[in-house]
Amino acid sequence: MRKIDIFTHVFPESFDRLMQRVAPDYKDIGKRVRGIPMLTDLDERFRVMDQFEDYVQVLTLASPAIEALGEPAVAVDLAQAANDGLADLVTRYPDRFPGFVASLPMNHPDGLLAEAERAIASLGACGVQVFSNVCGRPLTEPEFSPLFDLMARHDLPIWIHPTRGAEMPDYRSDTSSKFEIWWTFGWPYETSAAMARIVFAGLFDTHPNLKIITHHMGGIVPYVEGRVGPGWDQLGSRTSDEDLTVVLTRLRKRPADYFHMFYADTATFGAAAATECGLSYFGVDHVLFASDAPFDPEKGSMYIRETIEIIDRLDLDEVARDRIYRANAVALLKLPERWH
Repeated sequence: MRKIDIFTHVFPESFDRLMQRVAPDYKDIGKRVRGIPMLTDLDERFRVMDQFEDYVQVLTLASPAIEALGEPAVAVDLAQAANDGLADLVTRYPDRFPGFVASLPMNHPDGLLAEAERAIASLGACGVQVFSNVCGRPLTEPEFSPLFDLMARHDLPIWIHPTRGAEMPDYRSDTSSKFEIWWTFGWPYETSAAMARIVFAGLFDTHPNLKIITHHMGGIVPYVEGRVGPGWDQLGSRTSDEDLTVVLTRLRKRPADYFHMFYADTATFGAAAATECGLSYFGVDHVLFASDAPFDPEKGSMYIRETIEIIDRLDLDEVARDRIYRANAVALLKLPERWH
């Protein structure tokens, strides 16, 4: 059965050179990505990919977010280098990479729209990747709303990747996060917080067909279904300094109904129970195969192998399994006929 991995990470050569020049000492996640050969070494990537039958990758840029690496003009240069490089990889290796996801300079309001349009219209991007916040600001700030308008018009998905660093303390008494809690628990929270802001901003009412893919099986949302459901049906009952009940009257649906409109991927780091929980929450039609390669202890193959093993063990018929592995991606990303 063909497997289209829709969330794998890479640094194209031209982008990597520029990133090393403008931000050679980027900390924390920067340290992590500098230690993974498969991000830049195509021979190593192909060696890993060849371990799995009928397996291909949709390419996305790895962390950190482009806007974290430099001022707006630098971010524009980085985004262009990234997207040109990603498009080139798809062109050179069409049997390996069915498509790529564009990166954007989110700290440049005009530049991000121009680059999104260029990447889609001229380079053939099958969507765009944004991070869960833009240098600490929510994605629902007014200056970012044109991006949601643009992607709704193109009817292509937005990938949301979490971002958070050690500068976000675990407690108010701390000055920084300890034990990489900022990553382990902070990133799933970041994804979920971004989803909530999108819901309560009414973006699904404005754009009913908006397609958003959330990394790591929707963060923590499936595992706190009761809080998202009956809990948020009581929005405002726990807030004293403003009347949040008006938010519920403004929305056309229950908050919980909107969360089911998101898509989620299977990148749960080899966690079978988490995969089953997320699949139960989002449903077969809204779950897509992804491994998060190469961010695993083996620097490439472990998460691919374990994710495939989990999906193959799920109590699904072959049509449903194919939807997760391939068909949902083909439809959502509008991949060429050869992938149908």
